[in-house]
This record gives sequence, C-alpha cells and structure tokens, in this order.
Amino acid sequence: MLKKGNKLYSILTGSCPKCQQESMYVSKNPYKPGHLFRMHERCGHCNTKYKIEPSFFYGAMYVSYGVGIAFAVAVFVIAKLLIGTSLINTFIAIVATMVVFMPVIIRLSRNIWINIFMKYDPKAAVTNKA
Repeated sequence: MLKKGNKLYSILTGSCPKCQQESMYVSKNPYKPGHLFRMHERCGHCNTKYKIEPSFFYGAMYVSYGVGIAFAVAVFVIAKLLIGTSLINTFIAIVATMVVFMPVIIRLSRNIWINIFMKYDPKAAVTNKA
C-alpha cells in the first residue's frame, strides 16, 4: 500500500527519513518499558544523524499537541456522534484513549517532526555507506 520514497511511509513506520531502510528506534514497540525515547544515533544504512542538534525533538511537542487533538476529536466523533454516549462517558473515552495511545502519539510526533526537516534520497536508499 505505502511504498518507500513516500514521507507517509517513513512517518508511519518510524524508518529513516533519508533512506527508509531501517527503524530509527532501538525497539519498534513503543509500549516496551524504557524504550519509548531510545533512538539510534545514526542510520546504519546511510549514516544519517537523527538528532540534528541538541534538543532537536523538543519541537515534536508542538506536533504532539496537534496529533493528540486529532485523536481526541476522532474519539469524540465516534463516541458522541456515532454511538450516542453521554457527555461524561465521551470525556472518559477521550481521556482513556489519550492515556493508552500516548506512546504512539509521541513516536508519531517525532516521526512527523524529523520528516519536516529531512527528505527521502533515492541514492541513499541504493548505496550502503556503513
């Protein structure tokens, strides 16, 4: 469905934004305790440095806010408008969803943030510099 070379592929899979050959994260599972923020320093395939500068991923907090709002609105639409639950139950569903999906939202936000600043390079995907 998604092919390499597409920013959406890199965002959804958490792969290197430049070559899209391997994951940026030490563990692909965001729910693994202690591994949510652990990233490789560089891509083992194209040698791209993920932390462009110190505190680079602080900007992902702003993206995280927008992604969190999107999740909350989706839950509101499903719970209140489609299912027809009460307002308090809708609120509880939104809070529960935000707590459960927090690791996914954090990783997704980091993926979006780094993909804003880097683009796919077909030459990096073909050649192996490591």
